[in-house]
Amino acid sequence: MNRKDDHIREALSQNHPTNDFDLIRFVPSSLTSKNVHEVDLKTTFFGHTFQAPIYINAMTGGSEQATQINQRLAEIAKACGLMIASGSVSAALKDPFWEESFRILRSTNPDGCILANIGLSQNLDGAKKAIELLQANGLQIHLNAPQEIVMPEGDRDFSHWRTRLQEIIQQVNVPVIVKEVGFGMSAEVANELQSMGAQWIDVGGKGGTNFIEVENSRRPLPMNDFVDYGFSTVESLLDLHGKHSLTVFASGGVRGAYDIVKSLYLGADMVGLSGYFLKLVHQHSVSECIEIINQLIQDVKGIFAVLDVNNLQELRSKKVIYDSKLNQFMKQRGIKR
Repeated sequence: MNRKDDHIREALSQNHPTNDFDLIRFVPSSLTSKNVHEVDLKTTFFGHTFQAPIYINAMTGGSEQATQINQRLAEIAKACGLMIASGSVSAALKDPFWEESFRILRSTNPDGCILANIGLSQNLDGAKKAIELLQANGLQIHLNAPQEIVMPEGDRDFSHWRTRLQEIIQQVNVPVIVKEVGFGMSAEVANELQSMGAQWIDVGGKGGTNFIEVENSRRPLPMNDFVDYGFSTVESLLDLHGKHSLTVFASGGVRGAYDIVKSLYLGADMVGLSGYFLKLVHQHSVSECIEIINQLIQDVKGIFAVLDVNNLQELRSKKVIYDSKLNQFMKQRGIKR
């Protein structure tokens, strides 16, 4: 079976009903004064204005099944006005046969905001080809060393990562978003990325699709050392607070409207969902998906109104209660909020 189909199958089989988003509670605002219809979620990135700070994050490409999924995701992104990121374009760079499984994002959504995605197995030339293939508005570069180590056919040499990443950031002609894939980011890494010229990051924390479990399902002898490795999305956002000037996207374990609101409160400027959208297009028609996503956006607005806030600035002035686990994390990391 195609490796990309393996990834789709395993991602669909995973279920993570609880994660660190459950360890945060807003202090309730019983006497709210807001009108849901006046809540403003609009945001602008990469020359596009979006009705809400929500995007379809990197998922798939490089198989017949992935082609069908990407077409449906592109239809949804177009109808709902959402930014969308491709899966790793490396599959098409290695085998041009799979180019259409990525191009379909642009042909289906010609005026949309689309991000191409590569790993650092690709050099500057590969990055430029990925951008060209998708006529991309931006480039995601994923950092996934633990996954590569567990992946049977994964990379084993990361010695070129820093120099290659800096070269790509400095020489491509579109914004570059440096992202994790489920292991989170620390303040130390964020600061190093900023020193290399990065302006945008996606913390990609643990709590959602676990790629160690995905790759272990493909190994004759599982390697479980990294199953719980890294920072959660919540921990990453807490760790980054006030320590950089990067634009922060959040993804990893975002299950719905309340997790989106909590991510925005913790400092995210945009919130990405992958597993959520993958399961959505697997279980529903495109028209049903569009209806569900529009309701998701309305639910986010509803939560804002319940919290007595109209916009992101007001949201971040609210008070929250952290569970003891997060309090301990913040104590050890010297975080004050």
